Amino acid sequence: MGAIRREFLKTLFQKRTYIGWAGLFLVPFLITIAFRFSSGGPGSRGGQQDVGEQFFQGIRTNGMYVSIAALLALATFLLPLLSSMSGSYTIAGEAENHTLRSMLMQPIRRGTFLMAKWFAANLYVAIGLVIMGIAALIAGGAVFGLHSITLFSGQDAGIAHALGLIAASYLFVFFAMMAVVSLAVFFSTLTNSSLTAVAAALVLTIIFEALQAFSVFDFLQPYLFTSHFSDWTNLFRSPVTWSPIIKALIDLAVWIVGMSGLAYWRFRRKDILS
Repeated sequence: MGAIRREFLKTLFQKRTYIGWAGLFLVPFLITIAFRFSSGGPGSRGGQQDVGEQFFQGIRTNGMYVSIAALLALATFLLPLLSSMSGSYTIAGEAENHTLRSMLMQPIRRGTFLMAKWFAANLYVAIGLVIMGIAALIAGGAVFGLHSITLFSGQDAGIAHALGLIAASYLFVFFAMMAVVSLAVFFSTLTNSSLTAVAAALVLTIIFEALQAFSVFDFLQPYLFTSHFSDWTNLFRSPVTWSPIIKALIDLAVWIVGMSGLAYWRFRRKDILS
């Protein structure tokens, strides 16, 4: 716990930490302002947009939908970007600043050091999601009020129930972002440049998302962690369709454990030159 606390405190002294959190805080307000002063809404062009259209169109009458709309809007790029940045600075950032060697001269095992970095990186993402969720409820509630929501299956969910579903959705997305963080941590052990690690993790994530747009690559869907970024929408049905959610959690867990394991294996054998 001491190593995790130390690494997280280091995160709090970095400007990029607050820039990322500020962006997540502002986006729900921008969404709310956009819907407050415009008559149209985002278009619908298939799959995820069709699912999200009900949420986006409901914002003008219920601020509760702002939390869901923000998640739909950010889960495919900004959140993966921040997760990539958070994970990539774990090892490569220390090497870039020529502090990695001195850090490892302390009485701490490499595996413990890496896992502390990994936990701190995920904690950063978790706090960002909490900030975004709270900001969405504040913005939506202040402008449109908070009311019961209508599920995809047509039933109404009261405020308490809706808040529970939203919290579960944010938790699911956090689990998905843990896969991105783990991927970025692995790339961070392969290079001494944090920018290179960020680019590698983010580009690979974007490539995975692009593959989902072509039916010829449908056979890859079960193996791409990005194909589960929107599976949390199944929570907004009654009864909840648990099968895709459970499958998604298992697939994401495989990615998290697999990439973290590879990062651990690589870092244990890495030559530390700086």
